[in-house]
Amino acid sequence: MATPAMATSPMTPAVFAVANRTPVLTAHAEGAQIYECKTGSDGQTVWAFREPIATLMVDGKTVGRHYAGPSWEIGHGEIVKGKVSANAPGAAPGDIALLKLDVVDHEGSGELQAASLVLRLNTHGGDVKGSCSTPGALRAEPYSADYLFLK
Repeated sequence: MATPAMATSPMTPAVFAVANRTPVLTAHAEGAQIYECKTGSDGQTVWAFREPIATLMVDGKTVGRHYAGPSWEIGHGEIVKGKVSANAPGAAPGDIALLKLDVVDHEGSGELQAASLVLRLNTHGGDVKGSCSTPGALRAEPYSADYLFLK
């Protein structure tokens, strides 16, 4: 699977400093961020993030899935789960945040077994803010991003 020559790009926020890290895998994601209409403590209904669902690709070929957890599943059952440790705004309004995630769990064996950090970079779309009218309603907002797995 493809790995980048550098662990970060010029678009990587300084808060994501990853000195002395080695890339394990870079995968492009195409999918949606799922939001649910929820009633807040103030009685107002707003869109609340629920979960991601995306296809992970390397060189245009599907290699796995990204879903709630957050989790990334590669191949046949290799799963990495992460926890957000830092974030930065997306490049444009409507872009979901860039993220730095610590790997908190591994399942299965494979190339991601060595990963201890995940960066979500180059985000496009996926962000929804504002009010909604029907509690429980779902909204899928298309997005794309690059996920960089580092050891």
